[in-house]
Amino acid sequence: MNNMLMSEKKLETTQTKISAKDVNVYYGDTHAIKDVNVEIPEKTVTAFIGPSGCGKSTFLRCINRMNDTIDVCRVTGDILLDAEDIYDKRVDPVQLRAKVGMVFQKPNPFPKSIYDNVAYGPRIHGLAKTKAEIDEIVEKSLRRGAIWDEVKDRLHAPGTGLSGGQQQRLCIARAVATEPEVLLMDEPCSALDPIATAQVEELIDDLRSRYSVVIVTHSMQQAARVSQKTAFFHLGNLVEFGDTSDIFTNPSDSRTESYITGRIG
Repeated sequence: MNNMLMSEKKLETTQTKISAKDVNVYYGDTHAIKDVNVEIPEKTVTAFIGPSGCGKSTFLRCINRMNDTIDVCRVTGDILLDAEDIYDKRVDPVQLRAKVGMVFQKPNPFPKSIYDNVAYGPRIHGLAKTKAEIDEIVEKSLRRGAIWDEVKDRLHAPGTGLSGGQQQRLCIARAVATEPEVLLMDEPCSALDPIATAQVEELIDDLRSRYSVVIVTHSMQQAARVSQKTAFFHLGNLVEFGDTSDIFTNPSDSRTESYITGRIG
């Protein structure tokens, strides 16, 4: 009984950050995402797992309207951020992407200095008026990206000169520089070695105290290590969503169990 009360209490205190209702995505005639309904809690790491081509990255890109950039892509249904429809015609996708940061699979620093990589977003969004304010944002963001100590003496060196793991942490620092509320990560460690992966995973764990983090990963071990919630996608369907520990130890759908145990994938 106490356990039930505790779990109910836990549910009450966790606010929903992103709510998707009957979301479908079409690429031309291909139905890529089918009737997805999910509520993603705030200040939590939520992992999207599933076989290649199952729709997890496509759905992730709906959350900051990255699919808008693909001519043949059509999204239906509702996605709410803090109860506001992000597909409302009055929503500026550029402003939305300042609020919903994105880190890609392959580190992609701009061909600029380390400093300018981080300062770029705050400058275009008018978040700082003076050089001192920009300096402060750059340092704070690089600290949040867990890379400040490694680059503070070479801020004007090119970001492309960093190692792969450092470049990815620089991209995370760049993403948090606009003070987003949500951080989307599309397989952020797949191009990194094990040491760099461990550093980024540790960073993800730190970031959840400040942001709602959604990570697409092909590694079930990574999902188990970094996330509190897990969504399993298969053939464009969201098959199961719940606490990560439950999904991995006691899945309710046989397809989830088959994927977790390696029978499909």
